[in-house]
Amino acid sequence: MTGFIWMIVIGLIAGVIARFLLPGPNNPQGFVLTAVLGIAGAFVSTWIGQSIGWYRPDQGAGLIAATLGAVIVLVIWHRLVVQRTVNDPGISHTNWPPRA
Repeated sequence: MTGFIWMIVIGLIAGVIARFLLPGPNNPQGFVLTAVLGIAGAFVSTWIGQSIGWYRPDQGAGLIAATLGAVIVLVIWHRLVVQRTVNDPGISHTNWPPRA
């Protein structure tokens, strides 16, 4: 239980730092999505670190690696939104496309 709460706290901090380092109008907004961003970054950095051999199978990424992973996730998110693969959360679909 403590490990799960710690993962959420580290994920939230990593998500906040990543959103600060890579601002954008189409970043996922809100407390929950920021924590999910950081947790996804921790998973990405743990996977990459274990693949390269930096971490053992029972180890996970720390705050710095989770932040770097969250930045990677945000870069991918920005590319998907620009290519319109996923919808921008800041745009209402009833007003899109804008009319002149």
